[in-house]
Amino acid sequence: MIRIVKLTFTPDSIDLFLAHFETVKDIVNNYPGCNGMQMLQDINNPFICFTYSNWNGPADLEAYRNSEQFKTIWSTIKPWFGARAEAWSVEPQFDGFALK
Repeated sequence: MIRIVKLTFTPDSIDLFLAHFETVKDIVNNYPGCNGMQMLQDINNPFICFTYSNWNGPADLEAYRNSEQFKTIWSTIKPWFGARAEAWSVEPQFDGFALK
């Protein structure tokens, strides 16, 4: 299961987020049930970032979302939002990356 989260930050907080992300990225990436995570930054609007994470399944994602680690990360970055976060849980239907 893939989780995509769109995060929009205020102009004065994007650098705070990027610096904070460096300190917490391994927590998410190495969380039990997480098979890897990426953070992507929009090239046209650098205040928009996406996290793209691969989970064994919904139960593993929920375990992370209920963890103290998630609550601490989220409570730190939420005040920096310029818009409400958006999230999608999806299942791949085609993976062209695997064919390369």
